[in-house]
Amino acid sequence: MLPASPAKILAGSRILAQVVTKVSGRLAIAGISAGVLAALAPPAAAQGLKYDVHIDAPGALEELLEQNLDLVRFRGNARMDREQLVRLVRAAPAQVKTLVATDGYYSPVVSARLDRDGETPKVEISVQPGEPVRVGEIDLVLEGFAPVPGLAADKQFDTAALKAGWTLKQGQVFRQTDWEQAKRGLLRQVVQTRYPRAQLTDSQATVDPDNHLAALRVVLDSGPELRFGELRIEGLKRYPAAIISNLNQIHPGDYYSEAALQAYQSRLQDTGYFSSVEVSADMGAILNEQLEAGAATPAQNADAAMAPLPLLVRVTENKRRNVSAGLGFSTNTGNRASLTYDDLSVFGLRMKSALTLETKKQTARSDFYFPTTADGYNDSFGASFERSDISGEVTSVASVAGKRAWGTPLLERSLSLELLTETKTLDGVPSSTSKSLPLTYGVTWRKLDNLLFPTKGYALNAQLGGALLPILTDEAFVRGYARTVWYRPLTASTNLILRGELGALASRDKNGVPAVYLFRAGGDQSVRGYAFQELGVREGAAITGGRYLATASAEFQYWFKPTYGMAVFYDAGNAGDTFNALHPKSGYGAGGRWKSPVGPINVDVAYGHAVRKYRLHFSLGFTF
Repeated sequence: MLPASPAKILAGSRILAQVVTKVSGRLAIAGISAGVLAALAPPAAAQGLKYDVHIDAPGALEELLEQNLDLVRFRGNARMDREQLVRLVRAAPAQVKTLVATDGYYSPVVSARLDRDGETPKVEISVQPGEPVRVGEIDLVLEGFAPVPGLAADKQFDTAALKAGWTLKQGQVFRQTDWEQAKRGLLRQVVQTRYPRAQLTDSQATVDPDNHLAALRVVLDSGPELRFGELRIEGLKRYPAAIISNLNQIHPGDYYSEAALQAYQSRLQDTGYFSSVEVSADMGAILNEQLEAGAATPAQNADAAMAPLPLLVRVTENKRRNVSAGLGFSTNTGNRASLTYDDLSVFGLRMKSALTLETKKQTARSDFYFPTTADGYNDSFGASFERSDISGEVTSVASVAGKRAWGTPLLERSLSLELLTETKTLDGVPSSTSKSLPLTYGVTWRKLDNLLFPTKGYALNAQLGGALLPILTDEAFVRGYARTVWYRPLTASTNLILRGELGALASRDKNGVPAVYLFRAGGDQSVRGYAFQELGVREGAAITGGRYLATASAEFQYWFKPTYGMAVFYDAGNAGDTFNALHPKSGYGAGGRWKSPVGPINVDVAYGHAVRKYRLHFSLGFTF
């Protein structure tokens, strides 16, 4: 045990008075004799001595001892007998003191007593932890980190911010886990940018049990400052190198950044051309070059200015062609069967084609994607045919389109030009055929804490477009649309979600505008409690699209487990040809939530107030 004085030094994560080592995932204390441990090694299946252990300690310490104390761990061991039990009881106080020291208590009062009077022996352990040791003086020594001549002050490495980010603050209880995490966090901040070869050259915690203080000292050596060099590619066979090089936003001379490497790797993985991607800075190549040039050892090279690190991309290509089929069901459009065919190299382009047959909608489409350009543009073109039968309106639309998209997941932009022809039938009677050549600009802003499972922030999508010229267009129109969703956490287990959308179309005659550019509401992602696109303009027994749209939704979620939750919601909205026709139809209800590996799955039961019916809704994730 630690004496009252003088102070003892903890080097790194070691308590010098009693060494705590990791054995098979559990803490084992050096104070227990090897004979006891050997005697308790698992033998043939036999019944050992049964006994109970009662630990009287504050909650957190009780859990610590329950998980790591040998008296608890070896309970039920086949080799356990009364002699071994007595030895463990005698060793328990020293072991308890070492364990609670890892949680900041260095002067505990511990007793261990064996009660043999009952039929089953009982061990009583009492722990009075006393006053915890708290962090006192903190000495963070940063070696290296020399300012770069000629570099602006705001571009220099911020050592002040590095020190300010130290997590084990003065006055906190000194715990071993916090001590280790603080050191790892300090080192992580450095090695992820500019100084990947940084290392802790010294770390000490000097504990003064008399004054209940721990003085900390950490020495961090930056190592050489590193920059990126030229791009090197390995594993590419079938596809052009431009697929990789055009997505590279790291330039020779840029400072080393782990975040930049991860972002580049993510962009390459998203292309679909590769089954695996590894992006790294080729440190080994530089060390080999320096050794061949005559440097004595890698350690000596580490102290010298290093040449730029080659940016190494290793890929494993996906097979060129892929065919898949699936069956499903949508509460919006009914039963679904799908067949997809992808080819990663059709005249140097990536082709994606799909045939989807649903109860209310049938679609066939094929799209071709150019490799991302060096300026970050994603260009594509394609053709599609879609037939839908929704709320008594049957439409058949054939289209060809070209699209350019650019930006990041936080700010995406696109420009598309589409030529389409549409035939529309109402109540079984052909009513119109129209063609149009609209140009549409779209932008999406995202500021979310998590793109897959958002709980805080917002996303906003806005579109503006139309067909203004009398070229391949029956009726000129201008159309605007906006949709937003806002997430707000209320407590650790509850959050609020607000949704809204607005749309408007201006034209002389609505009949010449393709139905896909008009507005309807209702369904899983709109006003729940109503069928898919059930809200709109009534023409006879059918529902058609209107010039205007307005919907809103409020949802309260409660997560009773990290991945399981429930929600209550209220939706309202409508579509119509005039503002006065936008009398809101409301729907409300409750549902369950599950954070699946592919996104949140929502199952809702909603009551449509206007139709006086209950409806089941199922959706995956949020569409933005």
